[in-house]
Amino acid sequence: MREAAGTAGAVDDAVITGAADDAVIAGAARRGTPAGEIATDAPAFDDESSSRPPLKRLDALAREVRAAARPGVRYLLGVAGSPGSGKTTLATVLVGRLNQLAPRTAAYLPMDGFHLANATLDRLGLRDRKGALETFDGWGFLALLDRVRAETGHTVYAPSFRRAVDEGVAGELAIEPAAGVVVVEGNYLLAESGPWAQVRERLDTAWFCSTPAAEREARLVDRHVRHGRSLEAATAWAREVDGVNAALVEATAGRADLVLSGVTAEPLTAPLD
Repeated sequence: MREAAGTAGAVDDAVITGAADDAVIAGAARRGTPAGEIATDAPAFDDESSSRPPLKRLDALAREVRAAARPGVRYLLGVAGSPGSGKTTLATVLVGRLNQLAPRTAAYLPMDGFHLANATLDRLGLRDRKGALETFDGWGFLALLDRVRAETGHTVYAPSFRRAVDEGVAGELAIEPAAGVVVVEGNYLLAESGPWAQVRERLDTAWFCSTPAAEREARLVDRHVRHGRSLEAATAWAREVDGVNAALVEATAGRADLVLSGVTAEPLTAPLD
């Protein structure tokens, strides 16, 4: 479904909703591929579609990141945004572009691997709020960021998240020593409570992916339907759970160094409503 980052051609709409994330990570894991190459299977955005960031813009972003990174020092770039904003697509394609400039030197690290297990959420009475700030292992995520920053002489393994089973998968992603740039992606990178308040200071720079609320909701409903919910249940979850989480996330945009459109990847002076 996802084409190699250097391949021309249209991209299935599923990648915009995040529905194709499992295929990318699972395929990489089956091949024993490190996190730095997962985004090699990510889509090359199609210039002909107004709903996808143009190739030239993504290339420019990749070159800016490459120029900012210093040789011998691992560079952590955060990509934050609300559910359905397009941050996963932006982050994975960016890694693919970076690896075109210099193979195997960029890696993708998603926050989603730190979802608490469903059994734990059931025990805590949080299953019906999965995706909220308190349903993640924030301290574990923070500790991994410290390891990724400091442990550059060997591979650091990180968890991924499989939407098909709605659970994290331990040790599926590999941050190899050659990965001088690590693109960290997730909803709460800029949050200001608990361990999350310490994430921003661990990032060299942070971007916020902003997409209009109506577009985010449409993407989320489509994603939830693809993963087995009825249209009614998908709509309710997108509004009553994802929507509540988005309100918190959108309020953190001011902590970002750069706000980008989740549609065009162009810089914005303020988040989109």
